[in-house]
Amino acid sequence: MSKVYEMVVRKFPRFPVSAPSTLVQRDKLRYNALVKDLSLKGCRLESTLRPFTGMQVELFLQVEADTTPIHVSKGTVRWSGAQGIGVEFLTIEAPDQERLKQMVEQLTITAGQALIVPKGELPKK
Repeated sequence: MSKVYEMVVRKFPRFPVSAPSTLVQRDKLRYNALVKDLSLKGCRLESTLRPFTGMQVELFLQVEADTTPIHVSKGTVRWSGAQGIGVEFLTIEAPDQERLKQMVEQLTITAGQALIVPKGELPKK
């Protein structure tokens, strides 16, 4: 019996990273997390938090060279399981959106890929 593998098609490419972060639940409980891959619109992370799909979260992503984390003021959990937690970024303030874009652009250079952003496809500011 052969296995069937499903290919996930994404609007935004994800890039492998290892970035410490803090995940905040609506009740303001904070959890340490490690972002494992990142895109302009979301990330996959590992944490002790066991969220449910649709759960609203806040995320502080620590960028290597910068002491101020990128703040995702509103994100939603799209999936969670053995592979980690998938979070879609819904709201990021303009300065943090720009920093995230610069970080992902740097990752595209490292990976040797072109970053093409469809107009109107970034999280709200």
